[in-house]
Amino acid sequence: MKKFHFGALLGTILLTLAAPALADEVVVYSARNEQLIKPMFDAYTKETGTKIKFITDKEGALLQRLKAEGENTPADMLITVDAGNLWEAAREGSLRPVQSKVLTANIPAHLRDPGNQWFGLSVRARTIFFNTQKVKPAELSTYEDLGSPKWKGRLCLRTAKKVYNQSLVAMMIAEHGEARAEQVVKSWVANLATDPFPDDTKMLEAIAAGQCDVGIANTYYFGRLVEKKPGLPLGIFWPNQKQNGVHVNVSGAGITKHAKHEKEAIKLLEWLSSDKAQNLFADVNLEYPVNPAVKPDAAVSAWGAFRQNPLNLAKAGELQAAAVKLMDRAGYK
Repeated sequence: MKKFHFGALLGTILLTLAAPALADEVVVYSARNEQLIKPMFDAYTKETGTKIKFITDKEGALLQRLKAEGENTPADMLITVDAGNLWEAAREGSLRPVQSKVLTANIPAHLRDPGNQWFGLSVRARTIFFNTQKVKPAELSTYEDLGSPKWKGRLCLRTAKKVYNQSLVAMMIAEHGEARAEQVVKSWVANLATDPFPDDTKMLEAIAAGQCDVGIANTYYFGRLVEKKPGLPLGIFWPNQKQNGVHVNVSGAGITKHAKHEKEAIKLLEWLSSDKAQNLFADVNLEYPVNPAVKPDAAVSAWGAFRQNPLNLAKAGELQAAAVKLMDRAGYK
């Protein structure tokens, strides 16, 4: 009996001694590629001593993995792109609410979940691009105007299968109502110069090559492309400045429902929204910091200032299914 009690006591002591080491660790599931997140995590570990283990995969695969693992998941945090994906993770019960004065102060209300289950960490604007040799900025005005007769056979779009365009249309439904949004999307389809492209980069290259004159893309694709090919005749235009503003979306994060290291994960999330981390998170992918107190990278700032649409991005998730059905009805493939 004495041996049994001694062994049990020894085991308790060892577990107690091991606990602090386990607590100084955060496990992250990330839909952002390793090269976009590792520099941040390395900086955080250097600053705090907290180790970060991470797994990268496509957003859909990570959401399914979280759902399948349930309370057995090792993940403390989910990082993914597009508010629609973050909303879906919250709807599926994979995230938990976080009450944090730091996050509330650093992240504007329209870029975080009203229920505090997810928080934007970088901003990407989905805006209008044009061939500078064929279009003058004065000819451009709004997303809706891209369906006007003057753009007949001159418009390029990315496929409707990508969540970025689904979120754009979802936000249009939130702003205009479903009937008006469907009219706009149908008018876009009628003006297409060619079939939709599989990604933003190919679409931007088509605009530069004169295959079409205008299109809609995320700003960071433009930034990457002109870094490689600085002479391309591509211009950026900020639409709807007299209306609600430019459609924006986010890369963001939430704490998983079954996080084993909740406090450490919240500290990491708060740090990611801070002045120290925001440029690390945004600049590496030529995005905008979500924290308005932090200035964008010089290359991003050079694109000019714009007013964001203030509608809460939760609508991108709430109305995503309606947007997909609408795009299908409109013949947008």
